[in-house]
Amino acid sequence: MNRPFPEPDADAAPDANLRAAEVRRAAGAEALAADAVARIVEVIGRGERFLVTSHCRPDGDAVGSMLAVGMLLEQLGKHADLVTADRVPLVYRGLPHASSIRAAMRVHGPYDAAILLECDGLERARLKGLEDLFLINIDHHLSGRDFGHINWIDHQAASVGEMVNRLRKAAGGALTREMAVCLYTTLLTDTGGFCYGSTNASTFALAHELALAGADPVRIAQDIYFSTTAAKILLLGAALSTLKREGRLAWLWITHQDMVRTCATEEDCEGIVNYAVCITGVEAAVFLRELPERRVRLSLRSKGRINVAAIAERLGGGGHENAAGCTVEGPLTRALDEILAELRPVVGDFAASPR
Repeated sequence: MNRPFPEPDADAAPDANLRAAEVRRAAGAEALAADAVARIVEVIGRGERFLVTSHCRPDGDAVGSMLAVGMLLEQLGKHADLVTADRVPLVYRGLPHASSIRAAMRVHGPYDAAILLECDGLERARLKGLEDLFLINIDHHLSGRDFGHINWIDHQAASVGEMVNRLRKAAGGALTREMAVCLYTTLLTDTGGFCYGSTNASTFALAHELALAGADPVRIAQDIYFSTTAAKILLLGAALSTLKREGRLAWLWITHQDMVRTCATEEDCEGIVNYAVCITGVEAAVFLRELPERRVRLSLRSKGRINVAAIAERLGGGGHENAAGCTVEGPLTRALDEILAELRPVVGDFAASPR
C-alpha cells in the first residue's frame, strides 16, 4: 500500500526520524485546518445572518480581524453584526469601518452562526446570549480550546488576521484596500512590531501581499505607535518609578490610585510591560496593574525562550508564548509574590541552560 510518508528507518539518525515525525504532524495539522476552513465556508454559504465577536478588552488583532471578517461577509452578501463587550480602543478607531463595532453585554439573534475570534472559551468574549448559537471558533493562541461546533486553531499563525486572510481566499473574497489595512494592523500588533517568535518568512510574505493591496506600513505604524495620550506618558512615568530587576527577570507595577491620578484608561496600560522586557539581559518581564476591586491584572512578556503563556495558563489566563496575561487575586504585594514564584524557577532554568 502506498503511504504518503515513509515509515522512519530504525537505524536512521535520530534527527532524521524527528524531522520525518515533524513532517507528518505538519501534514496532519494542515489537513485538519483545510477541513475546518471548508466547513466554515460551507456554513457561511448556507447562512444569512452572522455575529462576529472577539475577546473582551479587544486589541489590534481582535479589532482588525473582526472588521476584516465583517467586510468579507458583506462581500458575500451576508449580514454581519460586529459586537464586543468593551469598546474599541482609541488607537484603533481610525481603522476602516471601526464604528461598525458595537459594544454590548448581551447579543440577541437570530443568527445562523457566531464567529468568535481568538477566544479560548465563551467566557473570554464576556457576552451573554452566545450559549445557544452555532459557534465557529477561530484562534491561534497556545491556550486555544475546542469549545465550538467548528474549531480552527493554528498555533503557527502570527495573528488571527492571518487566518482570516486564508478564510477570505477559501471563500473567494476580494482583498480590498480597507481589508488590507485591517489585516496589516493585526499582523503588526500581534507580532509586537515583528519582534515576537511567531514572526517568520510567511509573516513578511503576508505583509508584502497586504502592502501591495493598499495597506500603508508607515502610516499604520505611526497611527499605532505614535499616537500616545498624555495620560499614558504620565502613567508610564509612575510605572517606571517602580521598576525592579533581578538578573534576567524584571517587573514594574501601578496602583489603582496611579490610574485615577493620571486620568488614564485601561488601554493606556497597553505596552508598558515592553519597557521592562527590552532591558539588555532581561529575558522575561511582568507588569502588574491593580484593579478597582483590588484584583491584579498581569501582563507577561519574554524574548523567546521562556513560554509565558504556560505560566499565564497556570494562573487562569493564556496568550502567546512570548506575550500572555491573566488576572489574580490581590492585594498587589500578594500578586507580585505569586507571579515571581512562578517566574523565578523558569528564568533560573533558562539562565543555567546553554544558549
